[in-house]
Order: sequence, then C-alpha cells, then structure tokens
Amino acid sequence: MSEPKAASPTTGDTYKGWLFKWTNYIKGYQRRWFVLSNGLLSYYRTQAEMGHTCRGTINLATANISVEDSCNFIISNGGAQTYHLKASSEVERQRWITALELAKAKAVKMQAESDESGDEEPSSAQGDKTELQATLRTLSSKVEDLSTCNDLIGKHGSALQRSLSELECLKLPPESSEKIKQVNERATLFRITSNAMINACRDFLSLAQTHSKKWQKALQYERDQRIRLEETLEQLAKQHNNLERAFRGATVLPASSPGSAGSSKGSGSHGKGDMSDEDEENEFFDAMEDAPEFITVPADPKYHKRTGSNISGISSELALEDHLMEEQPVAANHESSTRELVLRKNRRNRIPDKPNYSLNLWSIMKNCIGKELSKIPMPVNFNEPISMLQRLTEDLEYYELLDRAAKCENSLEQLCYVAAFTVSSYSTTVYRTGKPFNPLLGETFELDRMDDCGYRSICEQVSHHPPAAAHHAESKRGWTLRQEIAIASKFRGKYLSIMPLGSIHCIFANSNNHYTWKKVTTTVHNIIVGKLWIDQSGEIDIVNHKTGDKCHLKFAPYSYFSRDVARKVTGVVTDPSGKAHFILSGTWDEKIEFSRIMQSTRGENGTEGKQKTVYQTLRAKELWKRHPLPDNAENMYYFSELALTLNESEDGVAPTDSRLRPDQKLMENGRWDEANTEKQRLEEKQRTARRKRESEAIKATEDAEPVESWAESPVKSTHVDSYKALWFERREDPVTRELTHIYKGGYWEAKEKQDWSGCPDIF
Repeated sequence: MSEPKAASPTTGDTYKGWLFKWTNYIKGYQRRWFVLSNGLLSYYRTQAEMGHTCRGTINLATANISVEDSCNFIISNGGAQTYHLKASSEVERQRWITALELAKAKAVKMQAESDESGDEEPSSAQGDKTELQATLRTLSSKVEDLSTCNDLIGKHGSALQRSLSELECLKLPPESSEKIKQVNERATLFRITSNAMINACRDFLSLAQTHSKKWQKALQYERDQRIRLEETLEQLAKQHNNLERAFRGATVLPASSPGSAGSSKGSGSHGKGDMSDEDEENEFFDAMEDAPEFITVPADPKYHKRTGSNISGISSELALEDHLMEEQPVAANHESSTRELVLRKNRRNRIPDKPNYSLNLWSIMKNCIGKELSKIPMPVNFNEPISMLQRLTEDLEYYELLDRAAKCENSLEQLCYVAAFTVSSYSTTVYRTGKPFNPLLGETFELDRMDDCGYRSICEQVSHHPPAAAHHAESKRGWTLRQEIAIASKFRGKYLSIMPLGSIHCIFANSNNHYTWKKVTTTVHNIIVGKLWIDQSGEIDIVNHKTGDKCHLKFAPYSYFSRDVARKVTGVVTDPSGKAHFILSGTWDEKIEFSRIMQSTRGENGTEGKQKTVYQTLRAKELWKRHPLPDNAENMYYFSELALTLNESEDGVAPTDSRLRPDQKLMENGRWDEANTEKQRLEEKQRTARRKRESEAIKATEDAEPVESWAESPVKSTHVDSYKALWFERREDPVTRELTHIYKGGYWEAKEKQDWSGCPDIF
C-alpha cells in the first residue's frame, strides 16, 4: 500500500494527498484522493476524477475535527456527514490536522465577515455595490412603469375593440366597415407587441439580477483570495521572525547547557559575528530585548557642591561640565545667525509636491530576492529626487557640532561632540523610505557654504560596481571630514539591508586629533506587506588615534518586546586606560544627551551572567536636538531644510554635478514617465562607456604592465575598469592602513578658473 502524498500549499491554500476513508464493515478503509481548498474538503476515488466527479464535500466552517489515535482522525459537521479518515503515519496525520485547522479558522473568519453585511469592505467596493443596487432599483422601477403602461394599453385597447365591434354592428357603408375592420386588427397587433415588450423587459431584469449576483460572488472571491494571500504572507513573516528569535536565544544563551552563564559571558565580545552563517544576512530587527551593559544612577549630592574637601579632586571636571553647558547658548545663537544668512541668500524652501503614482513594489522586487540592489533596474517611482552623493552631503546637516568640537581643548569633551555629530547624520532618514539615485561613474556634487556656514564639500562617484563614493569637506573653523562609502545591500523578501562599508575620518587642525568610525546597518522593513519603515542598528566605535580616547555607541534594534523607547542610542566615552567619563543617551531621530560620570562600581551579575557596571552621573544635559521638518514635508519626500536646497540650480558648478542630472530633475518636477526614459538612456550610455574602458584596459594589459589591482582594497571590483577618479586619488590611508580615495585637491581651483576640460561627458 503506497504512502499518501501531500503536496505543498498552492494557489488558494490548496492541500492535496491520499488518505484512507472508512466506507463500510465489508470494504473497510479505502484509499481516496482528498483535496482541501477554500474551506472545503472534497474527495475522489482517483486523481483523474477531479475534473468531473466529486464523491463528497464537507464544509470546514461548521465541522468538528477530532483525533482518535496516532493515525486516525474524524471530521464531522454534526449532521449526516462524518468522515473517518486514516493517514499512513503519525507525521502525515499531523500535517493534515494542521492544514485542516488552518483552513477551518479561515473559513470561520470568512463566514463571520460575510455575516457582518460587508462592514469591513473597502470604500471602493461599497461604492460599487451601492451603485449596482441603485441601478437594479432603477431598472425595477422602470419595468413597473412599463407594466402599468401595459395595463393601461390593454384596458384602452379592449375598450377600443369593443367600440369598433359596436361600429361594425351598425349599418354603415361597405367602405366604412372595411376601414373599421383594419383599425381593429391594428389595435390587436399593438396590444400583442406591447405585451411582448413588457415580457422582454422582465426577462432583461431577471438576467441582470442573476448575473449581478454572479459578478458579486466573483468579485468577493477575488477579494477573499487577496486577503488570504496577504494574511499568509504576514503569518509567514511572523513565523520567520519567531524562529529567528528562538534561534538567536538558543545560540546566545542555551537553556539546556549547564555552563550557559559562562558561555554567554564569554560570547559577549566575540559572539556578534556568530548570529548567522553569513555576515551579510544578519538581521537587526524584531530582536529580543538586550540587557543593558551598564546602569546609571544619580550621583551623590556631594558632587554637586564645591566644598573645600572636594575641590582638589573634581573641580576641574565640574569646570569642564560648566564649559560644555555654557557653549550651548553660544551655539544656539550661532545657529540662528547662520539661518538668517541662509534666508538672506534666498535659498529655496520647497520643491514640487510628490505625484500620487501607484506602483506595486512586490511585482518588481519578487524577482530580485538575493540580488545586489545596485544591480537591479528600478524605476524612479521608488526613488527620491536626490542622488547618493547628495545624501552623503546631508551628513553635514548639523555641522555646528563639529564647529563646537573644534573649540574644545579637552579631547574627551571633543569626542562627545563628534559622537553627537555621528548620531545626527541618521536623523534625516527616519521618514525617508525613497531610494536615492545611484550616481553615474564620474558624477560629482559640490556644496559651497563657506560664506554663510564656513564649510564646503565635494563628492565624486569613484566606482560603479560596487558603487563607491568619496567625500571631502573642509571648514574654516578648523575641521576636515572625509570618507569613502561603498554600499552593500541585499533584498531578502520582507526586508532590505543596507550595509555601508568604509571609514569616516574627522581631523581637527588645532589639536591634530584624528577620529575614525564606521556606519551602522540600515534596514527597510515591510517590503511585501504593510507600511515601509526604517531602522538603524549596530555598534560604532569612534576612536581618537592621537590620544586613544574611545566612544562606544550602540544603536538598539527595534523590538516588539522592548520596554525602552524606540530608536534608542547609548554610548560610553572612555580614556585610553578604559575609565569611563561620559554617558551618552537618546534616540537617533530626536536628540542626544550626555551625563558626566562621577563614580563607577561593579554591580551584581545580570540574568545573562554578565557583571554590570553602575555609573553615578550628574544630571543629563542636551547635546544635540533634531531640527523640525519644513511645512508640507510629507508631500516633499520628507526632505529637511538642507535637502530642499541641494538640487537647486547654481552657476559655475562642474558639468558632472548632480544638479545637472536630467532624469533626477525631471522626477523632481513631477514628470516621472520622462524621468524613467531618461534614466534608461543615461544608464545605457554609462554601460557603453564602461565596455569601452574595459576593452582598452584589456588591450593595455596585453601590451604593457597590468592595471592596478583592486584585490587589496576592502571594496573589491568585479570589472577590469581603467577609470581613475578626477578629484580623488587612491592610496593607503596613513591611519587605518586601508586603500581608500583621498581628495587630492584642484576642484575649487578649477571652479574659480571655470576649467572643466578634464570632466567626462556622463549626462
């Protein structure tokens, strides 16, 4: 006897397979082919019968499912229908029971929704139903009017025929009698025709009512199918998250291991990379709430008083605290004066509203699972009218934090401002679910705010596969910021992970303090179902390579089970010996506060076996706060005040500047169809130029020495491409020892001379 076979769920949540059904005491159990679909369980003698002969069907919405033993189970609807079924094994029986219970739950839910007279139907469906009912009422009314007219016609026709009959009985000339007879015949024909017309109208109404019910059923069926599919996808996503949480919990803290406390203790510093088989598949969302690594408590009141007994020990630290606080109103005044200067330059404060184009994201992304995002051709409907170079420049939104850091004489104080600046660069992303334009190779973007803000910056796209951009910003207030960022991104069906690669450098001229750090992972959720939202998660170490000071920042991933505020960021500023001096806390989308640590002690062991540190801190003070969004920002891609000005036309920029990119400009003006066409043209032009460079590079390798290899770089290229950046040169960083692109100068001098002869033709 062959083993029953169950197929995987197909369209409509169908489940098929062989089961043994009890027939009678003579034949016993007989093998039958069962099909579970749309809340109905049907069976056939053979699979070939499915097209024409169904032996029986039971509605699961009113059925009772019970288990007899390891292989037998019963399905009964309380009436004449009772199925005694047997599977070939306990595993097979459990599969069927699970499928039947799920189908029953959905059938009951559908029946309850249908009984509620469509209260939860979409407004469009309710409008269609109301319109259809109104049409049927109108048709019925018109048919009643026709019926009334028919009765009147019949009544008057009969009276006319009687009158004509009476006239025939009178003695009239032969010619008159003949005329009266013709009129009588025409009246009879008129009455017959009227009756036929009324009957045809009644048939039409009957057919309209019959077909309208069929259309309504078909529409309701499609709507139910869509709802089921959405529920199934959502359920699968939740189950996947639960499995991931369970797996991580088992990996980090095995409950069955007697040495779990010790192992978790040891895994605190090394287990981060062991959460998944591949680093690129690490997820930072829906995670279980992590226990805090430290606890903060208010410091003893003695630290708030400058008595003779403690002046020698902490007076300098409190003086530093006061200096930090005194700097805040000065910075606020500087910020307000800066904004006044910006207004005097008449920079724009709005862009055309975003058009309301509808597009199904899943229809495009379902074929892209597992692919590199930069290699997926995407329409501009998913973009925002800004390039990745301009998004990098947006890191300077809160440049005044670096201005204040440049004035600090104490390196620990300076590190607090640099950490706040690091967090502030993520504040513009909280509502920005649109994808920036991938820059073309050789594309640049300059932002010259030297007159009003004291800084200027230049970005260049230095590699296309993988995409990498180099950025250099300098300020007349004594700081320089440079970075080369490559974007590694993976689409995994329900979420999109964006992992920036590369280091960010900040150098202060007065102290020669050189800070470096890396960016955290950005995750875009609800790609398939629900509203898109963004989360930032991971850890950042900001290191001062001159003094050895370090700030460890932790971006907590969003968790359904966390009691903490969403988007939480915490950090500790330590000196080279590891002693903590400041605690940073807040959220990456609102504000960051700092507290001076006056004393630290080792606390009791936590639930994971880790010994937590207890910090006694002074009252928290605000270090950074996000600027409010402009009015009507929700219709302008949630751009900040700075972002609104980045695409504004300016004279004298390089011909490769992002402001001059035609597809981006068309999208900003609401002409998306033209923008898509232009985007395809530019991408094809770039591919042609790349093929030409590759062929030239291959020819050069045959005739001369090989082109410089990319293998030593942390950002590896898959193409033999001889392109060399125009304003940046690739060399070893003296601090991190990484191969990176560093600004070599010449851009601002070329702008002053308006000599752009070296710029490639990319637009």
